[in-house]
Amino acid sequence: MKPARFTYHAPRELDEALELLREHGDEAKVLAGGQSLMPMLNFRLAHIDHLVDINRIGSQWGRPAFGERTVTIPALVRQRQLERSPEAARLLPVLTEALHQVAHPQIRNRGTICGSLAHADPAAELPSVLTVLDARFTLASARGVRTVSAADFFLFHLTTALEPDELLLEVSVDRPGANQFAAFREFATRRGDFALAGVAVVCEVDDGVVTACRIAAAGVAPTPQRLTDTELLVIGQPLGPDLGAAAEATARAQVDPTGDIHASAAYRARLTGVLVKRALADIQHKREKADA
Repeated sequence: MKPARFTYHAPRELDEALELLREHGDEAKVLAGGQSLMPMLNFRLAHIDHLVDINRIGSQWGRPAFGERTVTIPALVRQRQLERSPEAARLLPVLTEALHQVAHPQIRNRGTICGSLAHADPAAELPSVLTVLDARFTLASARGVRTVSAADFFLFHLTTALEPDELLLEVSVDRPGANQFAAFREFATRRGDFALAGVAVVCEVDDGVVTACRIAAAGVAPTPQRLTDTELLVIGQPLGPDLGAAAEATARAQVDPTGDIHASAAYRARLTGVLVKRALADIQHKREKADA
């Protein structure tokens, strides 16, 4: 199928793009990578009057910045670009782990980090990862620029804090400390499919004891779900099989997913617990490797 008729815009400056969004509001959609938007338009699942292609607004928006304290990912950074970045693998390895599992290489070659976040599919990998990394989202419009936390950005299934005239300009993450370790785990029935469930875990570990922990699950709620009960259980405990087993049970009880043709609600809940246990085991292995 082909999309319904729309007007195509290709602004060459950010201000021009923001003015188009101000003018057309709900009638417009932003095109960066288009790996979610274009199929929706082609299948007539979405209808728009104006398409604002931001790929010409400036090369600076396609380069990640690895600062002394912060990693910044602008709107046009491709998923494959960050997946292959040695700096990203060194500073944000959990993001690299998750990117390896996003769809297929052809999709990652074109899809953008910010585009996936703005699309906000709760089963996608990146929203849960940026949630546990406590990312900051910079939203720009002709009215000005504002910053929103990850906790406030994802509102519901395919719904974010972005206003109709706003563009997700960049996302920023603090560089991790030496005692921070993270892991991402998911399970899909076929390589490249959306996962039945996934988890992202970040822990700070001192002398084998977890001093801080953030866990977010994907595919079990309308937004990335922070597993706060499991986080509280993990904090103050030594890494090991006993902690993994306890965290598995707590995570399993904490989620209340829906079932569908791919998996029952009970299976998704059980899977979430197993993935949390495996992610904690990954973190223990990474810490031991760092100490070796």
